[in-house]
Amino acid sequence: MPIMDPEARPDQLGSPFVASLIKLGSRLNAKLYRISGGRLGNTWRVGAGFRKPVPVLLLTTIGRKSGEPRTAPLIYLRRGDEFVIVASQGGLPKNPAWYLNLVAEPEVTIQVGRETHDLVARTASDAERAELWPQLVDLYADFDTYAAWTDRTIPVVICEPR
Repeated sequence: MPIMDPEARPDQLGSPFVASLIKLGSRLNAKLYRISGGRLGNTWRVGAGFRKPVPVLLLTTIGRKSGEPRTAPLIYLRRGDEFVIVASQGGLPKNPAWYLNLVAEPEVTIQVGRETHDLVARTASDAERAELWPQLVDLYADFDTYAAWTDRTIPVVICEPR
């Protein structure tokens, strides 16, 4: 486990401009993913993903305030009929909105390629997280960096069949 050092997080990551850029990039990624049936936007090639591209899915939650569907492209680990995702938000101090949405309403939809899956999401227990974290870091090494940049425990979410 990395040594926590929130001061090491680049200051610009917390700027409103970067937040807007991330939101715009996510919307564009989700749109391209949907239009192409997952042929475009299906891998993450930033940071550690540049050398070792990582698979991406689309997670659709119901907005806890709006009641409207909200979609986020996320890195995932597949375990049989389960999908494991990480609420890292680049090591920012707060959990991402999609995580807050699924805590409020755990029924979610995941799209991988052209396939959609209706699932129930739950936060992994401490024991499950301890087992999954090394696998997630092996998948995308930057998760360890993000964990070092924040005081919060980054939630690991398991999405399983309803």
